[in-house]
Amino acid sequence: MSDDGAATRRTPLHADHARLGARFVPFGGWEMPVQYTGILAEHAAVRSAAGLFDVSHMGEIELRGPGALAAAQELTANDVARLGDGEAQYSLLLLPSGGIVDDIMVYRLGAERILLCVNAANADKDLAWIRAHAGAAEVVDRSAETGLLALQGPRATAILARLAAADVAALPRFACAETEVAGRRVLAARTGYTGEDGWELFVAATDAPALWNALLEAGAGDGLLPAGLGARDTLRLEAALPLYGNDLDETTTPLEARLGWVVSFAKPSFLGRDALCAQRAAGIGRRLCGFVMAERGIARPGQAILVDGATVGRVTSGSPAPTLGKAIGLGYVPPDRAGVGTGFDIDIRGRATRATVSALPFYRRPQAGGS
Repeated sequence: MSDDGAATRRTPLHADHARLGARFVPFGGWEMPVQYTGILAEHAAVRSAAGLFDVSHMGEIELRGPGALAAAQELTANDVARLGDGEAQYSLLLLPSGGIVDDIMVYRLGAERILLCVNAANADKDLAWIRAHAGAAEVVDRSAETGLLALQGPRATAILARLAAADVAALPRFACAETEVAGRRVLAARTGYTGEDGWELFVAATDAPALWNALLEAGAGDGLLPAGLGARDTLRLEAALPLYGNDLDETTTPLEARLGWVVSFAKPSFLGRDALCAQRAAGIGRRLCGFVMAERGIARPGQAILVDGATVGRVTSGSPAPTLGKAIGLGYVPPDRAGVGTGFDIDIRGRATRATVSALPFYRRPQAGGS
């Protein structure tokens, strides 16, 4: 049972994770693998070769019918009309206040089929919100019937290409295609949450174990490792990718969270547009920044950010960065404290520990080629 008394859910791959010796943790109402061989080894595998994540806890919601595109345009901050069939974009669901309901991926599967991939902890909330604002579009919750695997790393495309019927290496970033992988029907999307090249593979839940094991076998010679939530968190933080519930929530706006690039103000209407236009005109009172610890210590969410001993903000994410050999974090501070090179302190268990604002992302993958 979870802390709120609800039954803890398991993905279709739970038995496979247990067989591989995974250590499980509760996450968003699910029992999820946090690590197998160890966070550092799994993190390194994704940066140097490839890692395979089970993210079947994520939610999948389709908008269907002649009203699908119009509904997606009103519900999301980015411009869905810019997508062609088989293209994807990062986007946001917003409240009328401009607060972030969730950060999501949008996939245009066809003129009358838009797939929204939402965060696991928000899936029920998002489904209700989407249904309430979908207009004439049909809303179909496909979460229970869908498994989702993330194959990430510089060897990910080469591994996937051995099993895929389509020429996946020819697909650019943020493209997707319905194909067969290891004999299973899959929506293969060249997207991810690690800062590396890679793929997110939507598959029938009943086919997820067979696909998982086929990928592990195909990538064994490349150094592919199964990877858990621990490595997923350190990888995404190095890439400065926000985590909903930590760096984003309903009290933060895209402009405060450095996500203004996601917002298409050229659209005449979307939920939250008026509030964001007003905030853009008035100016923001806080800004998400990245920082590197200049002294020994690891910042953790909720810790105070201090200037001359006074609290000016809070840490939202923090961890060691294995690739960089430093401790890093994200947090909200006044705009005049968010400039690169600016110093402040983090209250780490009562000790003021020096940190310096960093350019983002902390890590950027080498641009050496696709596979």
